[in-house]
Amino acid sequence: MTAGDSIAVASTRELSAGFAALRSTAPFWSLRYHEEKRASHAMRQDTLEPPRISLDRGAMLTAVTEGGYGYCATSDLSPGGLQNALDRATQWADATKGRSAYRFNPSEMPAPRGAYATEALREPPSKGEMQDLLARECSAAKIDDRIVERYAALELIDEARIYLTNTGGEVTQRFRFTLPHMRVTANEGVETQSRSLDHARQGGFEQLEQAGFAGSGERLAHEALRLLAAPNCPSGRMDLLLMPDQMMLQIHESIGHPLELDRIAGDERNYAGTSFVTPDMVGSYRYGSDLLSVTYDPLGGELATYAFDDDGFEARKAFLIRNGILVSALGGPGVANSRASGWNRPPIHRMANLNVEPGSSTLEDMIVSVRRGVLMRTNVSWSIDDSRNKFQFGCEWGELIEDGRRRGVVKNPNYRGVSATFWRSLRAVGGPASFEVHGTLYCGKGEPNQAIHCGHAAPPCLFSDVEVFGGQSA
Repeated sequence: MTAGDSIAVASTRELSAGFAALRSTAPFWSLRYHEEKRASHAMRQDTLEPPRISLDRGAMLTAVTEGGYGYCATSDLSPGGLQNALDRATQWADATKGRSAYRFNPSEMPAPRGAYATEALREPPSKGEMQDLLARECSAAKIDDRIVERYAALELIDEARIYLTNTGGEVTQRFRFTLPHMRVTANEGVETQSRSLDHARQGGFEQLEQAGFAGSGERLAHEALRLLAAPNCPSGRMDLLLMPDQMMLQIHESIGHPLELDRIAGDERNYAGTSFVTPDMVGSYRYGSDLLSVTYDPLGGELATYAFDDDGFEARKAFLIRNGILVSALGGPGVANSRASGWNRPPIHRMANLNVEPGSSTLEDMIVSVRRGVLMRTNVSWSIDDSRNKFQFGCEWGELIEDGRRRGVVKNPNYRGVSATFWRSLRAVGGPASFEVHGTLYCGKGEPNQAIHCGHAAPPCLFSDVEVFGGQSA
């Protein structure tokens, strides 16, 4: 047991004792405790940046009455502080009776019992050893005078979440994140190109090996220099082969956000936007070709893996799109995706691990089938409208494909489309051997804002007749 584990056990015991003494007139109430420790280390050029270390802890008390719902957060974890927060939550629950679009029912609230802990195979080394690792990668990237920026970073996050209910529910969850980042930028004249590595999964220090972090500085430097010398990406309608690290953002923006139930209902309209999806589409709408199957899988070991969401509902894998047909939204029965970014934010409908299920094609088969197209990887820019429909994405890396063969690197590759039709052009999906796990750390939504992490996994995917274009020539 680590020191962090000891803290979580002590917190569970103390919180349970304090929670048992709380009183409310509401038929149902709950406590959600969240503790987060972060440590970030970074090296820019050959200079060590000051480390950033933070600790945040607090609790949210929630009360549910017949037709009413209220919550109040506090950093005062004493019995009196918790009771004051529960009193405020109860007052809000009473005040919202009959005023909400949704009729809250205390008897429908779960009383979960269970635990979850990230599997971490390797503990982090000393701070000095981590800094030496970052220094080596930065130094190794200096292979040419045209390399103008070298940046290596490592973020370590340890979270504890405890959920208690007056109906006997008790859930303890522990999360570990080891998040490496590397970026190398090359410049010649007015031309600048970058290559980066981001690896976002739960786990211990073994994640650096899985990310291929050792040696990434020199590798990315060579790739940035290749981009400097490469021609611009061609323009026109052609095949588009998206690699898994770019599929990550494509899934996130043009499937995940449009399917969030609060967006569909209009709750996020004035801030994060709405959705082109309407409630009547669920069960019949053709979202993509027959090859597209998308699952919500909070149990898959990805960045947003958990056993219970922040309202206590048990997580399980669920299809959102099956063989191209939209079968479920993100939210409602069977999809445990009520998530909060911290103790002082209420749970709302969020993505967790949202994946495109593998198909049967190999990468080589897909390349051979392309008469003219571009392979793209690693997002560098994105834009999408408020209804998450019309989009435009740019990537760091492109490769021209002609007559079934890779013809060389192209720079500034971009593509655009419309979510409502783009996925119907999907004509090949990579098999299990090409399936990769990625994630994004900072998905913003909600008022006040909540930045939360999401996992997305996919194989390479081939699309037909997509509008592709390059950047301006130097």
